[in-house]
Amino acid sequence: MLMEPLHWITPDDSGVSETIGFILIFSIVIAGIAIVTLYGYPLLLEKQVGADEKIMEKNMIVLQNDMKSLAYKTVPFKETSLKIGGGSLTVYSPPGINTSKLSTFTISNGTTKFAEFQPGELRYESVKAQTDLSLHNGAVVMRPTIGEGSTMIAEPRWFYDTNKHTMVINLINITSTEIMAKEGIGTVQMTLGDTKYIDESWSPSQEVTIKCSFPDPEGNYTVAWDNYLMKTFEKYGMYRVAPGTPGEYEYRIPGVDELVIKEYEVQIKNI
Repeated sequence: MLMEPLHWITPDDSGVSETIGFILIFSIVIAGIAIVTLYGYPLLLEKQVGADEKIMEKNMIVLQNDMKSLAYKTVPFKETSLKIGGGSLTVYSPPGINTSKLSTFTISNGTTKFAEFQPGELRYESVKAQTDLSLHNGAVVMRPTIGEGSTMIAEPRWFYDTNKHTMVINLINITSTEIMAKEGIGTVQMTLGDTKYIDESWSPSQEVTIKCSFPDPEGNYTVAWDNYLMKTFEKYGMYRVAPGTPGEYEYRIPGVDELVIKEYEVQIKNI
């Protein structure tokens, strides 16, 4: 019976197995890091951007409630600390922006102009999410920086009294005495400025016209305001007139006995 020759393991042979094992383990580790970097890290960044956007949505609603307290509850001063992640918070009003770029709300009865109002805005601009959030004329609106369209997240306080056929419009203007912008942790300080009250009544009833103009493409919230106005007041007879120029819409509501317009100025002292 033939016997196979014995093979003795030399130091060189034992070294080969350790080297191959190390190379395999090292390759697996590098491949794992590459997979995490290629797929996991962008996903984490996306989640972080989404979290920053959600946080700022809540912050803007908190600031909207602060403005409501100033305007409707006559609170003299409000201060809110917040985290501004993934972008910057900026006041868009004179002297920070040319008045020709501000939106305009014109309210009339067809012959008499009762208000021509240019509200400023407090805007959060996120570069990574490519989305803007804005406190605009008492509402919180969202607009993508790429593409068109806008969405109203929190509505302003406009309403129609069907018993007395009274239209009530609250206009809020955000102002500042200097250019303001903030990143990171900020404290928004605001006070109530000038107020104006207009009350018009008629017999017989008249048709009230509301014209909304957004000349600045970066602050065009036409779709958000169009959806809000038609959703809220179409059941009371409001209808939309064909737009005359891009970024401008006109709405009319007939049968109004009384029109109440309240204008509030909210001054941003610090961010």
